[in-house]
Order: sequence, then C-alpha cells, then structure tokens
Amino acid sequence: MNMPEVEEHFKKEAVVFIHGIWLTGIEMTLMRHRVAICGYECHQFSYKSLSRTPRENAQALNNYLATLDSEVIHLVAHSLGGIVVMHLFNDFPQQKPGRVVLLGSPINGSRVAKHISQTSLLRGFLGHSVNQGLLGDVPQWKSEHDIGMIAGTKGIGLGTVFAPRALEKPNDGTVSLSATQSDAIKEHRTVAYSHQGMLLATSVAKLVCHFLKKGQFK
Repeated sequence: MNMPEVEEHFKKEAVVFIHGIWLTGIEMTLMRHRVAICGYECHQFSYKSLSRTPRENAQALNNYLATLDSEVIHLVAHSLGGIVVMHLFNDFPQQKPGRVVLLGSPINGSRVAKHISQTSLLRGFLGHSVNQGLLGDVPQWKSEHDIGMIAGTKGIGLGTVFAPRALEKPNDGTVSLSATQSDAIKEHRTVAYSHQGMLLATSVAKLVCHFLKKGQFK
C-alpha cells in the first residue's frame, strides 16, 4: 500500500479511534494500522455503547484523552462514535489541537434507529444510545477544530434488513447520506463503500490521513 511517508512533526501527534454501536474497536484495527503508517501514534478508545448514553461516554472519552501526553490529538470516529465526539466538544470544549474525521456518523439522527426503537422486539438492541444520540437532538458543532465527514453510498447493511423503508437513498446500508450532512462539516466526502466496508478500504484510510494532515480530503 502506498501511504504518505512518515514526517518528523507527526511524532507528537496521536490519533484516537472511537468505534460505533455494539462494537469494540477490533473492526478498526486495519484502519489504525494504515493511519499509523502515515506517521501517527494510534490509540483505540472503547466504551459501553448500550449501557451508557453518548454524553456519558463523552465524559469517559474526555478522561481518556487527558491521559495522553501528545501535543496534538486527532479523533477518528465511526457511526455512533461520531455522536460521542459531538458531545465531547460540547461539554468539554477545551481539547488539545487536532482534527476530527467522522465515518458514517448519523449526526442528524438515524431513521433506522427510530424505526427499531418503535419496534418492541428490537428496541432493546439500541440501549441508551438513543438518548441525545441515534434518534437526534445531538449537540451542534461549535468548535474551531476542523471536522470532516466520510459517508458511504453502497447500500448494503443491517438497515436494509430491519428498516428498508426508513432508509433513504443514497445510503451506506445503515445510515442515509442526509443523516451525515451539516453546515458545520468543513468537508464532506462520499465513498462507494458500505457502513462497515469503509473501515477496511485503503482509499478511505488515505482520505483520513490527508484530512488529518491538511484539513481537507483532496
């Protein structure tokens, strides 16, 4: 894989990865490896996506970030993890310098999650992630940190199984493109991958590296 060369100033820059609902961060291993090749010190933050609200997990994330001694800390968050990041900067705005990349995060609320929450047999699968989270009412982005969004357009995923009518097109199989859009996003890029597939794609890792370095996806 042809990734950018390691540069000296990256040595004090860390990247913290934040996973989505039901997951642990293992699924982000390949992307962490590829971003590390770009020269960053990579860390994985794991949290309880069901038993705690996104806001509570944001406090845990803030505590975790305080343990890192890097001068610059970037964040790369997938799905629900992006909502946790929105709460982080709302409640704890005094973060170290760095950039933020969200991957398929439904910051406008997920219509699939809303459908599941209204289905008695399924709502338990969402836990507390719906509280100022997957159903909407997510804090607005007010930070001066650069924030970019990568959203998938390959409609293959759980959403097409459990809530096909609720899932607007285009989508990544779980999250509709419209759910990822906001005027606060500095740059929004679509990729032809599914919600989980983007985590495995070399091209997406390259986009992440470029945004962390330059503040843009080009």
